[in-house]
Amino acid sequence: MIEVEDMRHSEITALLMEIDYGHLGCSENDRPYIVPVHFAYDEPNIYVYTTEGKKTKMIRTNPNVCLQVENVRDNRNWKSVLIRGTAVIVDDPAERDKAVKLIAEINPTLTPAVSIRWMDSWVRENIEAILRIDPEILTGRASVNKSETGKPFVPVSKPAEEV
Repeated sequence: MIEVEDMRHSEITALLMEIDYGHLGCSENDRPYIVPVHFAYDEPNIYVYTTEGKKTKMIRTNPNVCLQVENVRDNRNWKSVLIRGTAVIVDDPAERDKAVKLIAEINPTLTPAVSIRWMDSWVRENIEAILRIDPEILTGRASVNKSETGKPFVPVSKPAEEV
């Protein structure tokens, strides 16, 4: 049987250090907008490298964001973390350099943020923006295999000749 349990803070932190991509949710005029992003976790902050556009426009108006991060092996083995907080566009040069270095370690090409975008026959210049998410609430849930006795289910490996 599969059950869903809350993750401890240490498990949430471990997942944020393991996974480097998620889905960032913003809102403008009560209209949600969700996009995939790469991020770097530098406890307690989360840094996102992006370019000026819809996300940054929305964040300037409403800095409340949500980042969802998951590790799904299959429908019986998964973990999911939600971080609700405030996004800040980083202007301090030292913090920007630190953030870019952290992000480049996990995503050296800085894609998909750095790309050429065509609009009609014009190329729109990519203007970088570094976001820092200051977490306010971190929650996580994970699937847990349990046997019918309620004890954690631990699969038993059988020798190859018995399989």
